[in-house]
Amino acid sequence: MTDPYLLVKWLHIISSTVLFGFGGGTAYYLWTTHLTGHAPTIARVGSMVVRADWIFTGTSGILQPLTGFALVRMEGFSPLEPWLLLTYGLYILAFACWAPVVWLQIKAQRLAAQAAHAGTPLGPDYRRVMRLWVTLGWPAFVSLLLIYWLMVSKPALWG
Repeated sequence: MTDPYLLVKWLHIISSTVLFGFGGGTAYYLWTTHLTGHAPTIARVGSMVVRADWIFTGTSGILQPLTGFALVRMEGFSPLEPWLLLTYGLYILAFACWAPVVWLQIKAQRLAAQAAHAGTPLGPDYRRVMRLWVTLGWPAFVSLLLIYWLMVSKPALWG
């Protein structure tokens, strides 16, 4: 029989890997495609990035807190441990950045598709969307890195 704790921990680790890996991977592909300035390619890759973000990043983003709270209970930690409180805040920050990033990816993809269809270069609206996309992407990325550190080290922060 499978140990429920090990199953939940495995799901937590796998979903964190998918969340971080797909988040970083899709960001890399959209950014490097953006740098080409080629609207038809940006439109195609943007469509795949949006789909992958919803399927993989979104799903793992839901599994993370569910499995995380289960592990806190199973391991007997107080949910008010300082390192956990910081983790919750960083996760909320990452989500607060990710949600608009997905919307911005959809907007950038549509703007690129419109430019490709019209045979025109990408306009200032597209560049503005991508600047905001990058601006919001960094805090989410750094937050997830810090969460990994907190999960591994479980430091005594205060109190």
